[in-house]
Amino acid sequence: METVANGDCSAQAPVESITVHDFSEKILEQQVNFHVMKLSGGFFLWIGSSPVLSNLAVSIGSKYDSVPLSTLVLGDTSDTTPSSLAQRLTKKTKKQVFVSYNLPMTDSNLALLVEDRIKKEMQLHPDKF
Repeated sequence: METVANGDCSAQAPVESITVHDFSEKILEQQVNFHVMKLSGGFFLWIGSSPVLSNLAVSIGSKYDSVPLSTLVLGDTSDTTPSSLAQRLTKKTKKQVFVSYNLPMTDSNLALLVEDRIKKEMQLHPDKF
């Protein structure tokens, strides 16, 4: 338990460090890179084939609804991929999730295959998410 005397903390709460995990795979003839930053209580997931940050969505669970809340913080509001992916990952992990999805929508199956690859990595390395 942390105690405060005269504005000073006499005991420091343990701070969880940020860990980084990268993986990649060729999906539908396209090299897809994944970058995960595990945060305290959640994670940030960047998906792309080139170093850009064209959108950012965040999702968090709600005590009032079984469907997690999600919103697009940065990017084109007509593209629902980052928000819906963040929402599904929050539902799966029960954590706050930030998603940046930076792949062109050239094939409708790409997003499904990308999500399958993320779920596979979560099973292989659950400590990284």
